Amino acid sequence: MSGGHYPGSLPEPIERRPRSTLELRQVPAAAEQAGGTGHFVMPTPPPFPYPAFPATGPLAVLLIGPAGAGKTSVARHWADRRPSPTAHVSLDDVREWMRSGFANPQSGWNDQSETQYRLARRTCGFAARNYLVNGISCIIDDAVFPDRPAIGLGGWKRHIGPNLLTVVLLPGLDVVLARNAQRSGNRRLPDEQVAEIHSRMAGWYGSGLPIIDNSRLDVAQTAAALDNTIAQLVGRPR
Repeated sequence: MSGGHYPGSLPEPIERRPRSTLELRQVPAAAEQAGGTGHFVMPTPPPFPYPAFPATGPLAVLLIGPAGAGKTSVARHWADRRPSPTAHVSLDDVREWMRSGFANPQSGWNDQSETQYRLARRTCGFAARNYLVNGISCIIDDAVFPDRPAIGLGGWKRHIGPNLLTVVLLPGLDVVLARNAQRSGNRRLPDEQVAEIHSRMAGWYGSGLPIIDNSRLDVAQTAAALDNTIAQLVGRPR
């Protein structure tokens, strides 16, 4: 991603735009007979304008890294201390909106996991764009794999826009294992799964994306490093 200022200005506030109406369509009877649920299905929403990020406007930051990298804690700390309005959007939090039928990450990746991940990402992307067009910066955290670009970084850019700022948190394996051991509930993953995720994340080296090794940094120090990295990406003062 090249540095420099982003041109343009924020689009007109969404309240002033003509509102589009989405019509629900029912699943055909044949689909029900084939084992479908018969639930109403939302069609693809109409195009939603990508926000432009001027030199003084809101930022959209995607913080990615393996489980145990500290993404959520760092993103929340960074957003809390921004001088301008900033929202934190956590994909894991949105995934956990699912109650019955939740695809627990401790069980590994399957079709249900993929479906729920895609739904959560679209939800987060739409929320982020709503914040941005109303002048509010946002930071999103997600474990995006470099070997799955179609549903990973490319998907986020399709949902939020090409000017999305992406930064990788990648501490050492011993660090993520120790942090994962302190987790509880469904966010604590088996060590083997954490090691596999960490190994795949190494693919970000050589990608051109900025990488912060926060192995020896606490949350506040990592957030400061993130702030410096973002300032360099957009070429604007902190």
